[in-house]
Amino acid sequence: MTRKQRRLTLIGIALAVLGLAAGLVLYSLSGSITLFQSPTDIVEKNLQPGARMRLGGLVEAGSVRRGQNMEVAFTVTDGRNSIPVAYRGILPDLFREGQGVVTEGVLGPDRSFRADSVLARHDENYMPKEVADSLKRQGHWKPGDPAPNPNAPARSP
Repeated sequence: MTRKQRRLTLIGIALAVLGLAAGLVLYSLSGSITLFQSPTDIVEKNLQPGARMRLGGLVEAGSVRRGQNMEVAFTVTDGRNSIPVAYRGILPDLFREGQGVVTEGVLGPDRSFRADSVLARHDENYMPKEVADSLKRQGHWKPGDPAPNPNAPARSP
């Protein structure tokens, strides 16, 4: 074998090993990836109960109900559809009605959402990109606007 052939063989083997390593990493991560869904996505796509996902939108005004043992129930809306959420734990300081929120958990058989974590936006200018895009498509929020209000009528262009 010539020097050039040995070099090409070594490069080919190295690429095969890298490809195999990348495939194994992607395969192992596939079980822990949670996809973002808006309430409209959940209703329109008929997602299966028991699926782990992230639900994002706005906390609907007047929907927050606090129970015993740190249990909280609220509704997440994107202006078109709403999904009830049950959560047990400490809520972020910035959690309040009319603000953007992303919850991570499992969709129940009755189309309610059981969250095991709740994330609230962290300053006046931040909203998760997926949530902002969903609200923009539906005309409930435009860049530069203050915090979106899901109960406000949609503006006409």
